[in-house]
Amino acid sequence: MYKLQFKPFDKTPKYKQIVQSVITDIERGILKKGDQLPSISELSSEYYLARDTVEKAYRELRERGFSTSVQGKGYYVQADDAVKLKVLLIFNKLSSYKKIIYYAFIKALGERASVDLQIHHYNARLFEEIIDKNLGKYNYYVVMPHFTQDLDKADFRKVLERIPNDELVLLDKDIPEIKHEHLSVYQDFDKDIFGALEGLQDLLTKYHRLVLVLPSDGNYPVEIAWGFRTFCINYKKEFAVKESSMNEVLQAGTAYVLVEISDLAELIKKVRQTSYLLGREIGIISFNETTLKEVMGITVITTDFEAMGRTAAEKLLAKEHCKVKNPFYTIRRGSL
Repeated sequence: MYKLQFKPFDKTPKYKQIVQSVITDIERGILKKGDQLPSISELSSEYYLARDTVEKAYRELRERGFSTSVQGKGYYVQADDAVKLKVLLIFNKLSSYKKIIYYAFIKALGERASVDLQIHHYNARLFEEIIDKNLGKYNYYVVMPHFTQDLDKADFRKVLERIPNDELVLLDKDIPEIKHEHLSVYQDFDKDIFGALEGLQDLLTKYHRLVLVLPSDGNYPVEIAWGFRTFCINYKKEFAVKESSMNEVLQAGTAYVLVEISDLAELIKKVRQTSYLLGREIGIISFNETTLKEVMGITVITTDFEAMGRTAAEKLLAKEHCKVKNPFYTIRRGSL
C-alpha cells in the first residue's frame, strides 16, 4: 500500500501534510496517473487520523485536479504524469555572479522544473521563516548557507536538518556538520585561494609583501583570509589583511589580493598617481572575472559560477547525493 510522507510532530496541519505528500510523490513519479490511493479508512487507521481530516485532504486533492473519485471504488491519481519538479532556490544575496549561477541553473533544468527564488540576506532568522513557510511545498530546497546575522536567534544548521536529505541541495558552501547525505556543490574557500596563490608563485617571487583587502561588511567567508594567511606563512611572505584600500600607502614589492571592484578601482588610481609600474613594483590579483578586468589586464582568480549552477541542476535531476567541489581557476594577465 502507498505510504505517506507523514510527520506526526510537524506543525503543518495533518490534512495539508497528506495533500503535500501525494502531490510530491506525483511530481516525483512515485504515483502515476490511474494509481489508486489508500481509502479514507486505511489512512485513518494506519496514521491514527480522524476521518474528517483525510476526507478534507482528499477533497482538496480533487479540487486541485490531482485526484478523482469513483463511486464505490475509491480515489485515483488524476494529474498528468509530466508534472514539473518544484524547486525553491534560496540565495544569500543578489549580485552579477549570483545571476550567472541562477541562469545556468535554470537553463540546465530546462522544462523539467519550475524555480522560485528567495533571498535570506545572510539572516539566519529570516532563513528559518522562509523554511517554516515553505517546507513540504517543494521537491527541492537549494540553499546558499552563508549567514552572519541573527545567529543567536536561529540555528541555521538545525533548520537545514529539518529539510529531508533527499530534498536538500547546498550551493556555494558546504556544511560538514550536517551528517545526513545530501547534494552539495561548493567552493573550498581557504584551499581555493591557497592553491591559486601557490600556482602564481613564479610571478609572486618579486613581491615580498602581500595584502588581502577583505571588507568586513561584505559578509565574505572568513576562510578566504585563512587560506591567504596560510600561504603567506608557508612561503615566508610579509602579509596584512585590511578592510579597504582607501587609506593604503603603496610600497614597492607589494601585491594586493582584492575582493571588491571598488577597492580595485581605488588601488589602480593610487598606482597611476605614483611612478610605480603595475605588474613590477605593485601587483594586483582580483576575485571574479569581468569584461572590464579583461580589458584592463587584471589577473583574476575565480570560481566557475556557470559550472556551479549547471552542476547543481544536473545532479539534482539525476537524484544524486554527493559532494562536488566547484572548479576554481586563475587567469594570468599583466597586473602581476
